[in-house]
Amino acid sequence: MNRFIYTFLIILSLPFALLRILLKDTKSSSWTRKLKNQLGYVPKTSGKVIWFHCVSVGEFNAAKPLIDKIFLKFPLHQIVITTTTITGSEAVENHYKNRVIHCFFPFDIPFIVSLFLKKIKPLACILLETEIWPNLITKLKHQNIPTMLVNARLSDRSFKKYNKFSPKLVSSTLNSLSIICSQNESSSKRFIALGASKKNITITGSLKFDSNESNNLETIQALKKITGDRKIVAFASTREGEELQIIKSYLALQNKFNALLLIIPRHPERFNEVFNMANENGLNVKRRSLADHCEKDTDILIGDSMGEMMSYFSISDIAFIGGSLSNNGGQNMLEAASLSKPIIFGPSVFNFEEISKRLLDDGSAIQVGSAEELMRTISELLLDNEKRKLIGQSAKTTFENNRGAVAKVFKAIAPHIENI
Repeated sequence: MNRFIYTFLIILSLPFALLRILLKDTKSSSWTRKLKNQLGYVPKTSGKVIWFHCVSVGEFNAAKPLIDKIFLKFPLHQIVITTTTITGSEAVENHYKNRVIHCFFPFDIPFIVSLFLKKIKPLACILLETEIWPNLITKLKHQNIPTMLVNARLSDRSFKKYNKFSPKLVSSTLNSLSIICSQNESSSKRFIALGASKKNITITGSLKFDSNESNNLETIQALKKITGDRKIVAFASTREGEELQIIKSYLALQNKFNALLLIIPRHPERFNEVFNMANENGLNVKRRSLADHCEKDTDILIGDSMGEMMSYFSISDIAFIGGSLSNNGGQNMLEAASLSKPIIFGPSVFNFEEISKRLLDDGSAIQVGSAEELMRTISELLLDNEKRKLIGQSAKTTFENNRGAVAKVFKAIAPHIENI
């Protein structure tokens, strides 16, 4: 596939992308701004602009320590942060308030990209993780705007997809980047196999290890009033299909342990769905948003709130990381690790390939193959305080021992910013 065919296919998909916004995002007051931004209509920005693109909340949380470093070292520059999701935009605006400008990421169509760039006029662009957009990156290259892919990762699954359908397009796109700061050696090898120049790749580690997420003591106290003194198992960032597996396996082993299941769906539009699912299966279920007090016979508390994940982990005894029982590649395990929580995840962790391996190698996590095995493992851990404590302490040690990516990434990208 060449860039012409790619652009043609993107244009053909545009009506479906617009329809998706209308069907999914109109519950938010930001949906009209998202629609305009993605078509290239954004407010004109002045000053020396450094542009960060973070798809959603996870990428933004990983980027925060690096963004803070940029603020410190380049205080006269304006920071523009784009996200693709509305939850990502809310995370940016809640955290940085008026210190940054937020826009939604434009569709990767040449005339839309040109309109977008004409408005924000970035002097440098920093893309997070696997944001490889051929038209945008080519356009930035033609305008001599340094473009950096940081915290870069490439799973084996993504590598095979790129290698099969668009190897030449991906190769030319990767070589239009100023630098690739890769999370690990495996990703670096895959980028090189796709045609990226070895001299433009540096291994800097994962920014997620440098997370500086803080706990809100008031939120923790409020949650403890709801949950009482019971043991709590957090099922964090669960995806469609996982909650039903969890509920069914819990029903089969319900008499094996006494703990409150705290289920936090990844996407807020699914809060009601998961609550109703638990109800329909005959379970006693409460909602965090209603500040319902959990009785001794409450089975499940739905974590239907945003921005409280660290507090949820803080009050939990065990943390299961969602997206791993379904084929979604897992979610961030390191927030729980930073709080010394014993971590469990399922078989699908391709988005966190290196991190999951490191945790497993260090004895800092347990991997299960099914929801049934998950519940049996939880049951065993709830009865073994010493084992829970040891796994949690090991997770914290792994987290601390792998910090330092922010300094390495900044050292790699700073020359590209200083020279503009």
